[in-house]
Amino acid sequence: MNVRLSLKARKELLASIRVPYQHANREEKIKILDGLIAATGYKRKHAIAMLNKSNKTPARASRLASNRYNEAVHEALLILWHCANRICSKRLVPFIPEFINALERHGHLSLSQEVRTKLLTISPATVDRLLKLERQDKKKGICTTRSGSLLKKQIPIRTFSDWNEIIPGFMEGDLVAHCGDTVSGSFLNTLVLTDIVSGWTEFMPLLCKTEANVLEALQIVQEILPFPILGIDTDNGSEFINYGLLEFCNKQHITFTRSRAYRKNDQAHVEEKNGSIVRRLIGYDRYEGVTAWHTLTELYSVIRLYVNYFQPSLKLIYKNREGAKVVKQYDKAKTPYQRLTDCTSLTKEDRDKLVEQYNILDPLKLLCEIQQKQEELWKYAWKGAEDTSQTIVAADDLVKMEIDTIDSLDKEDSSNLVILEHYKSIKKPRVALGPRIWRTRKDPFENSWEILLTQLKINPGLTSKDLLEELIQREPGVYGMKLLRTLQRRISTWRKEQLQFAKDHQLKLITGSKM
Repeated sequence: MNVRLSLKARKELLASIRVPYQHANREEKIKILDGLIAATGYKRKHAIAMLNKSNKTPARASRLASNRYNEAVHEALLILWHCANRICSKRLVPFIPEFINALERHGHLSLSQEVRTKLLTISPATVDRLLKLERQDKKKGICTTRSGSLLKKQIPIRTFSDWNEIIPGFMEGDLVAHCGDTVSGSFLNTLVLTDIVSGWTEFMPLLCKTEANVLEALQIVQEILPFPILGIDTDNGSEFINYGLLEFCNKQHITFTRSRAYRKNDQAHVEEKNGSIVRRLIGYDRYEGVTAWHTLTELYSVIRLYVNYFQPSLKLIYKNREGAKVVKQYDKAKTPYQRLTDCTSLTKEDRDKLVEQYNILDPLKLLCEIQQKQEELWKYAWKGAEDTSQTIVAADDLVKMEIDTIDSLDKEDSSNLVILEHYKSIKKPRVALGPRIWRTRKDPFENSWEILLTQLKINPGLTSKDLLEELIQREPGVYGMKLLRTLQRRISTWRKEQLQFAKDHQLKLITGSKM
């Protein structure tokens, strides 16, 4: 009988004969090798390789005691990440130098030279690793687009592959409905306009979705944009596809195009802003009335500054398909402000206005204003106010500020660092339902069940089909063969109950006799 050794025994045997084997001559090696194969069942070549190994355990390459990205770097990165609205690493890393300068310019951040150097040379992969525990990854809204088909032939189609503009001014537009769970009645909407070249985005709240409100919002956007509107591309909703907007674009010499129906990717630029900004910061609740509209207007007046000046984005340069694999190449992440200042088509006067406004903007102060106006807006939500109200997290609770190299202080309140709240839907656990004991329709055998039971008791061997055929002959037109499966389930349940009753009765008899 061949008994194999355990793993522990094989390791001990190898350790004991390895040195003698390595110092033995040819004949002795053959004898040792034959004995090892017989004891362990190893293949000959594998046994030779195991015996030629060294007994010394190779030392693992230990990491340096002083980690390159220590706790001080991690805490500084955490502060920058929160102040940048917790954007992804590929957008954050190229913007770190500019963002550090902005925070230091307003006295919110002070870094040592060592921490600054490490932050300026950090990679996106390292940022993802350091922020792994803090990152979290939606509820979907209701589509309120109603097709406006009167002028479709007069408005040309522009698809996602047709955008090749190199100057700012060509914008995609869309409406985001703040309707909650129902589209009945009147509710607020947000008109979102995104520039294709720079990514500059404007948000205009509307009291209701009408042609007049859209036109009024477009006129306001024309006044506050740092560049003229040259083109507008919208979906096929009736709020856009109408004579009013078509006439407005013709008078202003604005190119008016539309996307294909049911092809959201044709408006990929503005659709991304709908989710990453409007839905993320406003949510999916229902808002109605002038008061909520005024509050939303004040909130968007701050959001537009923070997003356009301090939120970098990536821009797709090209996309190449290699078989089933798609390779995409993106440019360096930049804010819309940076892309506009780099644009040669912008006048010097407009560029100087942008730079002047950028220098006086405080990103941390903007975050604080957004957070305050968020709380005020959510008070007017018709539904989901409990879902959207999040606890304000102080910097003392989130990051320990007892590091000598970091001194992140707000001039008005040195103890708290404002962390912008994001809308999150609470997933309530589903209540488990018990077995269904109720009927969803009238029992078809209610009047004849006692007769069927009597026949089953007299002749238990009767099948459901036999009983149903007898019922059909007795009462033609009342029963049909389509009730066969229902009767089979009823009789099967009755037989199980009778069997269980017989078992219980037998058990009582046995236990009673033993007593």
